[in-house]
Amino acid sequence: MQIEYAELSLVGHREDNQDRVGVAAGDHAALVIAVDGMGGHSNGAKAAETALASLTASFWQTPHPIFDPLGFLHLALGRAHEDVVALGKTLPLDQRPRATCALCLVQEGAAYWAHVGDSRVYQIRNGEVVARTRDHSHVEQLLRDGVITEAEAQGHPMRNFVECCLGGDPMLTEMTIGTRQPLRRGDLLLTCSDGLWANLRDAEIAAPWRSTASLRGILAELCAKAVQASAPHSDNTSAAVLRWLA
Repeated sequence: MQIEYAELSLVGHREDNQDRVGVAAGDHAALVIAVDGMGGHSNGAKAAETALASLTASFWQTPHPIFDPLGFLHLALGRAHEDVVALGKTLPLDQRPRATCALCLVQEGAAYWAHVGDSRVYQIRNGEVVARTRDHSHVEQLLRDGVITEAEAQGHPMRNFVECCLGGDPMLTEMTIGTRQPLRRGDLLLTCSDGLWANLRDAEIAAPWRSTASLRGILAELCAKAVQASAPHSDNTSAAVLRWLA
C-alpha cells in the first residue's frame, strides 16, 4: 500500500487545545483519526486523548487488512466510547468528559469511515469534494429538511449543538458508518474537527489540494486560513490527511 499523510493541530484563539488527530499506518491498512474534546465539559482534552489512544489500539490489535472494515469501525468506536465514559464514571452526568470523533480506514483500494458528532471525514478528488460525512447536529437536520440553506447554516446560533458524542451517558452512542468508497490514485481522505470547517465552505476546503506542494504545507495553509476565517474567536483547528497513491 502506497500512501502519504500529514497531521496538524492548532490551538486557534482558545487557551488550550482539546483536539487530537493521528494517523496509524501499516503495510496493508491505515487509520486516519480526528477527535474533538467538547469544551463545554470538563477534561475535554483528556476525553480526546483517551479516544485517540483507544482507536489506535483497536487498529493495531486487529490483523491487516481488516477482514470486516465496517464491523471494525463499529466495535472500535464502541470501545472508545466505553473508555471515555470510564473517565467520568464518578462525576455527575453533566460534568463527564465528552468528545466528537471522525475516523477513516483505508485499505485495498477503498476507504471506510465513521463519525460521531460534528467531526468530519472528506473524500477529495482533483480539488473537489467527492463525499463527506453529515454532522449529528440540529443544524444539519434543518439543512436536510430544507428549513435553512447552507448560507444560513454558517451563522446559525445552534451551529455548535451536537446531538451525540463519545462519553457521558454509558449507553452506546449513535454513530454513522458509511459504505465502501473506492479510491483513485491521488484521492485524499481528510478527517477534521469543526474548527476547520466552521467558517469555510466545502469548496474552500477541497480546492487547495490541487496544489503540488507537500501535504504538510497545504494542510498548514488550510488550517491557518480556517483560524483566520473564525478570528478573533477561532476554535481549536485540527486535521489529518492521507493521500492514496496505490
